[in-house]
Amino acid sequence: MTVVKNCNLPEDLYYLVEKHIWVRPEGDLVIVGMTDVAQNLAKTIISVTLKKAGKQVRKGRNVATVESGKWVGPVPAPVSGEIVEVNESLTSSPAQINSDPYGAGWVAKLRAGDWAADSADLVTGPEGIEAYQRFLDAEGISCDG
Repeated sequence: MTVVKNCNLPEDLYYLVEKHIWVRPEGDLVIVGMTDVAQNLAKTIISVTLKKAGKQVRKGRNVATVESGKWVGPVPAPVSGEIVEVNESLTSSPAQINSDPYGAGWVAKLRAGDWAADSADLVTGPEGIEAYQRFLDAEGISCDG
C-alpha cells in the first residue's frame, strides 16, 4: 500500500484516476470499486444503488450510483462488459465503501468484453501511483489523516 497525500493507493490495482475508480483483474472478471480518495471526498456514504447483474454495460456508463451527505455520483464502468455480480451488502451497509474501499466495499464484478483495448487508459503500478499523485497535486486534493 502506498500513501499519497494521506490517501491509500495499492500499487497492484488499475486506476481510472479522474473518476477515482479502481479495478482488480481476477481471472476473466474485473472487480470495480471506489478509491480511498473517492470515499474521502464523498465523506459518509449513505446510499448505493446498484445496477442488476446480467446487464451489459459500456465503458463509462454507470454500474452504480453512490450518495453521501454532500454528493451524488456515478461509479462508471472502467471497461465494457457484463455485470456478473454486484455487492448487495452495500445496499444495507453503504459505509463499507468508507471503511474498506479496497475490500468489503467493492462495487461490481464485470466480465470484460475486451480488457486489452479497454484497459489502455487505466494506470497501474508505480506509474499509476505517480499519475494519481500528479492528479491530487493538480487538484489540491488530500485525504483526511
